[in-house]
Amino acid sequence: MLAQVRDEPQNSDSFRKSGYDRKVSTREAKKKKVIFWGIEVPETVSWRGWELGKEMIKHLTLKNVHGKAQKLSYRAPSTPFFFTVFPQPITLNPGISVTLPIVFRPSEKRDYEDSIIFTKAEGDFSVTLHAVLPSFCLSIPAAVQLPVCAIYDATETKFPLCNVGDLISVFAWETPSPFFMIPELGKLNPGAECMVKVIFQPKVAGMHNAAATCWFGDELKQKRTIQLSALAKYPCLRVSVTGNKSEGVQPGKFQDVLCFGSVPVGTTVEKSVDIFNMSVVDAPCRIERAKDTLLHDYVFSCDVSHGVVPAKGKLVLWIRFQPQVVGEHSTDYFTITSAGCHLETVLKVVGSCKGPSVSLHQCSLDFDWVNLGESLMQTLKISNTSDVPAYYQFDIDCKGSVFSLDRPCGVLEGTTTLTLKVIFRPTHPMNYHRRVVCLVHHQEPIYVDFFGTCHSDTAKPTTLQERHLSWYRTNMVRGLTFYPPDILSVMLKDGKLQMDEKGALMFPPEVSEDQPPKEYFEPNAMTEYFYDVVSSDQSLFPAHVSVSPREYDFGCCIPPHKAEPLSLCVTNHTKGNIIVVWTPNHGSAFQVHPKICDMPPLKSLTFYVFCKPTEVNSLYAAELEGFAFYKVMRHYTNIENDVTICPSWCLTVRLRAHTYEEKREHFIPQYILDVPKTFPPVVCGTDTYCSMLLSNTGTSLITFSVNSTACPSVLVKPSSGHIIPGGHQIFFLSTHPVNTVFQQHVLPLELNSYPAYTKKTVLQSCGQSLLLLLEGDGNLYFKPLHIGTSSTRMYTIKNCTRLPMVFTWRIRQSDSKILSVSPAAGILQPYEAMAQAWTFTPDKETKYLLRAMVFVKWKSPDPLSPKGVHYVLRVIGEGALGTIWAQKEHLDLGNVLVGDQKSCSIVLLNDGICTLNYILSVEQLITGPRAPEEVRSDPLALELEHSRGKIPARSKAFVQIKVRPARRLHYTWSIKYALCTPRAADLVSTKAQPLCCIVATGVYPTLRIADACTTGIASSISKLHLWKLFSLDTLNEFLERDPAPGELTYKLPTRHSTCLIPPVYTPLLLDFDFGSAPVGSEPTLVMLLLENKGVVPVDWAFLFPSDQKINMEHWAENADFTPQELHQMRIEDNQVFSVSPKSGTLFPGQEKSVQLSHRHDFIGTDRLPVLLKISYGHEVLLTFSGVTVEHDQRYVHFASTKHLFAPIAVGRSHPPTQIYTLYNGGSMPVTFEVQLDSIVKMQEKNFQHPVFVCLTRRGEIPPGETGHIEWIFSPLEAKTYMVDVLIHILDGESTQITFQGVGYNPSIIGEAATSRHFFSSAVIPGSAKLTVPGQAAILSHHRICLGNIPDCTKTGRLVFLNNISKSKAVAFTWQISSCKKNVLEIAPESGVAQPGESIPCFITLQPTRCPSFCRINLMCEVYIQESLVQYERDLHEWEKEKERQAVEFTITEKDLGSKKKLTSPSVRLSDSAQTENIPEPSAVIRKHKVLRPIKSHTTPSQPPGHTKKGLLLDKDASQVWVKPEPPTPLLLHVDVSARSYAIEDFLSNFALDFPRYFLSRPFSPQPSESEFVDGSRDRNRMEMEPKWLSLAAASKQELEVVTDILTGVIRSLLEDGRFQKSVRKIQDEPIPYFSQFQSAKSAAFQDSRQDSTIPSRVSASTDLDLEKDEEREKMSQGTTPGDLLESCEAFHHKQLRAASCWEPCGAGAGKHTTEYPDRSQPWGSGADSPAQGHCFTSQPLPKNHQPGTLTLQTVAAGYCAA
Repeated sequence: MLAQVRDEPQNSDSFRKSGYDRKVSTREAKKKKVIFWGIEVPETVSWRGWELGKEMIKHLTLKNVHGKAQKLSYRAPSTPFFFTVFPQPITLNPGISVTLPIVFRPSEKRDYEDSIIFTKAEGDFSVTLHAVLPSFCLSIPAAVQLPVCAIYDATETKFPLCNVGDLISVFAWETPSPFFMIPELGKLNPGAECMVKVIFQPKVAGMHNAAATCWFGDELKQKRTIQLSALAKYPCLRVSVTGNKSEGVQPGKFQDVLCFGSVPVGTTVEKSVDIFNMSVVDAPCRIERAKDTLLHDYVFSCDVSHGVVPAKGKLVLWIRFQPQVVGEHSTDYFTITSAGCHLETVLKVVGSCKGPSVSLHQCSLDFDWVNLGESLMQTLKISNTSDVPAYYQFDIDCKGSVFSLDRPCGVLEGTTTLTLKVIFRPTHPMNYHRRVVCLVHHQEPIYVDFFGTCHSDTAKPTTLQERHLSWYRTNMVRGLTFYPPDILSVMLKDGKLQMDEKGALMFPPEVSEDQPPKEYFEPNAMTEYFYDVVSSDQSLFPAHVSVSPREYDFGCCIPPHKAEPLSLCVTNHTKGNIIVVWTPNHGSAFQVHPKICDMPPLKSLTFYVFCKPTEVNSLYAAELEGFAFYKVMRHYTNIENDVTICPSWCLTVRLRAHTYEEKREHFIPQYILDVPKTFPPVVCGTDTYCSMLLSNTGTSLITFSVNSTACPSVLVKPSSGHIIPGGHQIFFLSTHPVNTVFQQHVLPLELNSYPAYTKKTVLQSCGQSLLLLLEGDGNLYFKPLHIGTSSTRMYTIKNCTRLPMVFTWRIRQSDSKILSVSPAAGILQPYEAMAQAWTFTPDKETKYLLRAMVFVKWKSPDPLSPKGVHYVLRVIGEGALGTIWAQKEHLDLGNVLVGDQKSCSIVLLNDGICTLNYILSVEQLITGPRAPEEVRSDPLALELEHSRGKIPARSKAFVQIKVRPARRLHYTWSIKYALCTPRAADLVSTKAQPLCCIVATGVYPTLRIADACTTGIASSISKLHLWKLFSLDTLNEFLERDPAPGELTYKLPTRHSTCLIPPVYTPLLLDFDFGSAPVGSEPTLVMLLLENKGVVPVDWAFLFPSDQKINMEHWAENADFTPQELHQMRIEDNQVFSVSPKSGTLFPGQEKSVQLSHRHDFIGTDRLPVLLKISYGHEVLLTFSGVTVEHDQRYVHFASTKHLFAPIAVGRSHPPTQIYTLYNGGSMPVTFEVQLDSIVKMQEKNFQHPVFVCLTRRGEIPPGETGHIEWIFSPLEAKTYMVDVLIHILDGESTQITFQGVGYNPSIIGEAATSRHFFSSAVIPGSAKLTVPGQAAILSHHRICLGNIPDCTKTGRLVFLNNISKSKAVAFTWQISSCKKNVLEIAPESGVAQPGESIPCFITLQPTRCPSFCRINLMCEVYIQESLVQYERDLHEWEKEKERQAVEFTITEKDLGSKKKLTSPSVRLSDSAQTENIPEPSAVIRKHKVLRPIKSHTTPSQPPGHTKKGLLLDKDASQVWVKPEPPTPLLLHVDVSARSYAIEDFLSNFALDFPRYFLSRPFSPQPSESEFVDGSRDRNRMEMEPKWLSLAAASKQELEVVTDILTGVIRSLLEDGRFQKSVRKIQDEPIPYFSQFQSAKSAAFQDSRQDSTIPSRVSASTDLDLEKDEEREKMSQGTTPGDLLESCEAFHHKQLRAASCWEPCGAGAGKHTTEYPDRSQPWGSGADSPAQGHCFTSQPLPKNHQPGTLTLQTVAAGYCAA
């Protein structure tokens, strides 16, 4: 048995962990296992950490993971260092494991390797045994990709570093910048790993790849590398302000402006700014405030100084605004800088501070007079028009005053009005007047005058009124109020005083020394408050009565101890006696004594104030109020004049005391102090004021006192007082800064008469002096400019003060035309930077140094403030000249589609040192076939992207040009430029100079049908007939014209129709007539070759109606369809018509074949409108039409119901025969008859002259073939003849055809013009262009035009049959009907063309013997020779088997002795598709087993999808041997056309062409059709070829030799001058008639050769002969054929008159009987057969006449053409 031995324990020290490593997980420590045929084994068994002299045992475990039991064996290791138990077979059940111990016994220190091999039935597999020495080995990944990072940012990732070795290893990293490793040094135990962090900190954008090296081992001599890669990108930050921008933002450098608007004082407003990151990396940024050493009180703040904007995200930045000074405009700047400082955005923040706007509705309150002991109440309205709440306080102690208010202090909300009640309660009969100040926080004080009069029973003073106060103030300014009223009255009486116009007193002019009297002006409220005559030592006006002290603190007055009384000193400064009356306050702790006292002038009096508190540990405060008035004012009788009335003066004293015991803490005050940090900015040497609010939030009284001596630089008012619970006290502070240095003020505020409750308030003040900062140290540089042009630069100036200033720029008058600035004047708010636009316009070529001065002054000038200062700005610039030129002076855009546009750019170059402003102008010239007047009014077809622009110095500019021609003409544009000035942009400063010329040609996409052919069931249709069916001539002619505007409604194929039948915008409607075919037959396939003959690519498409209809929802569709729409839908759904491909693109010169098909699945006429759309060009509506008939229906397909004969000259004695074509599109032969009733009627109308003669009254047309009806049109007059003829189809439908002919006067219209029209009516290609798939051969020409020929001559052409296959030979056979053999000869008629071979075929037109229009369609059947050989072999076997089965039959043993009928073989041969039954008498005994039966397959073609019936009719049908069918030939068509003339007509019209033709001798009588029983000839019979025709079968080398010889001979003859003279001489000689006479022997010899020869002269010219004929006709217009006519008319006139036309051959390929109107028998039978026409032949001529030369010329031309 196999023993299981455990592994020895490993050294535990190897698994120690460092501080940053970890053990390899158990999953990672598992050994890799593999499975061989269901046995799971480890891939390798390894020994590590072994020692010499010790055995190490490992266990190899095998496990069966298969679903069935496994048997295996093994072989022991081959080396002696590894061994195991003796090998024995092992059987493992499913899921069972077995352990095989393997012992390793080393003998030396090296690596050992072996393997143990296991054998199973499926094969062998092995397990590697490996023992290695302890080594250092670290495992790191090969590469690490770090995330993308912004420059100056950092990104990181981690990767594991694992010690997979057996020894403890130290490591150290070498990492190139910008990568860093953490940790850089370390130590790893075996099997441990640590995570290494890679940090990427780029400073340069781009892809960073670096290799980091890890050194490890004892001495760090081993290394491993890791590839580090990361991408660094530039961040892109954009600052977006979410709020509204400031209205006063200047354009230029500060585009991002955050406007806070007007913010209430003391409040904080936050607004956000979005910082967008447009890049794909996180972008760290830094937000900093602009550094300004002069700015200390920051009202704008931002808590964020650093941030990271996420990729494609945003960072919302909140900025706070906390204004402190009402009315101050604040401006500050924040800089948003990305990491690395490569991108910096300046954010401008602006805001203003608004405060309350409190006003009193009345400036004075008049109480009139009141009796003593009574009181009177008046109302006073106070309003706040601002939305900022206002703290107000009337500075009056209502408890100790005769005037009291119900709400002396409070808060007035925004935009509210408060009505206050003022009570006047006098205590003594006198005049009362007190000027009370209303203090408002953050606003200047407001003054109101309270006055009234008190009467008693004994004393009735004069009632004080408001006018008295006005006179008093004026008198006070003039120094008259120090005199009592009685003295003033005496002075007024004595004339020492006068009254002014206002009623006030004044000194006479002689006393005032002509100085105007002084007037009273209302002083500033703040100045009046601090310098009043009541409570200040300093006053604006001298005091009349003063009191001292104005405030006093009694200190501690603990009862029953009495405090020392206060001595009040009242001084009378007037020159009259006064009475001082103190207002009693019975509830107050302070009392004054005496209450009333008289005082003489200029004397002082002492009053005593006693403090009598009633409670202990309390605070006491009050204000004493007293009034002083002139004694004479006690009674109104003492006043003689009202102007001398003087109101009373109010005296106030503030008193404080407390009753706190010593060492007892006073009440802790609860308050809120609102004090600014900084005084408002003012000019140095002026006073600045601010307010402070102290609110009592507690329930007890608060007393306050300001120690003015501690801070003498600040004046505080009131300096002492008290605040009732819930009330507040408003302080006003004043200081006087003398310089621009910040000064700090510490103001102690003692509360509740307790030093410990002293609040120290710190304020700052600073004087302001004018300081303006100019950018660039006062230098402004302009780059060189072109003379007359201007440049604008933004230049920044900054107000470096806290006060707004006004600036004004001044420029010298001489420099004003060169230099300007905008704005030239304005206001700079505090610390605002303004960018101004400076414009420099040089007027000559020189360097400029200009100076400009800016004058600045304060916005609100103070009389004491210094005058404005100025700064100098130096402006440096240069004027220069320059020119512009184009990189390409001539630019040809080539061809451009009309209606489309083509873009290009012209490069403008400026090599000068200055920027040039230019204006481009364009002149257009259109040339072409159109009249100049027609295109003169065309709009400009060239559009400039911009006609104005500028080009910097030494640079280039691109001007985009769009060309959009409107006509198919040649366009030339001349572009000129002119340099312009910005001052007058519409006026150029230089004359227009030529710049470049651009030419283009407007073209339309040109498409034409280059070729067409048919395959399938309609392959027998001639190419000429196909062009007529599809109207391809008309289509090509239309496509050559310019498109109509309606066709360009949709320039591209577009779904524009909402109905099934789209609207038509094309002027041309064409029919694509697919002809007719029986139902179920093969589809009619028409191949069209589209060719782009133009110069631009053409996009074309065949659009079916469904391709033009807009795809709409079902609910929008119209469910009611017309019969036409239903018919159209049926055709499209069943794909009756199809086009492949339906669209495409043709490049210039490219061709593309398109297949059009018509399936014959449904009986009837199919019609489908298809739009041929050419993008940016024509669109033609093609009506696809085709007819499908029943199998037994006789049907003739008429392409049109109208036929136009060729024009015939009036008076012709031999009118030509013309042909009308009929096509049998059914599967049955068709017999037609022509009804001549209308022709007879026309003959009667034309004096019995046969205008129309039908030579083929009746005929038969085989299925799928074409029949001809011959006509003779002979007009009597030069007019148009029309006749309606009924063509009757036997057992079919009759059709009426309108025949039309035109007769013309030959003297007006030449014969050449009409013949040219005949030959050019069909412009089908002469050579082959289109091939169908699988086509192996082509013809060199598809059309042969023989032109105008005499009717008694032979004419031929050479056509080559080319085998285009590279491996297969083809066999060909020319199909010529019996009637056509009399007209055409083809040699050879059949043959074989090897791969790549060309077979010449000679097509000869026999003498027609009567004038006619000859058009014959020749068909050449082409077979693959290999398929023909196989067909003949199969046919031979089939016929052989058929003969054998006809004479053999089988008799079985079962039939012996029986009376049953003999049976035919079970497998039969058949010639038909149906199985035949062999009659019993014909049974023949046979003893051999029959082969498979044969039968001929004659089943007609079925439509697609139909099953071929009759092939498998019973169970034995599969054994029928079908008769082999011949392979389907490829039909090649050749259209032969010619027009033959009678000799005299030909000589009359084409006299110069007559020598080109040879007139043959009379032919031997030809056998008529009646001589042939079957009406046809043996087409396989080849006539004997003459010897010279053997060239056709010559080899290629022989042909080359003959060609070279003939070429040399012909060239030598043509270069011979004597030969040319002889030719000209021969042309002038008459034709030798004697050569026509010959002996009987020669005639017999000639007749014997007739059948085996072809004309001696075969012309190889093609359609080019038409052009040559036209040239000859022009040359022959000046000559008359009189000589030729005279010489030949005598001999030939009788023969020509007696000779009839060449024998007509009926209806084409069909066999039918031809009838004639004047004969009862057909032509060619009996004595009525016309005689053969006499033709000239080439006989020996006299020596002086060399006819061979003409023949040689013709042959030479033919060979050269070939």
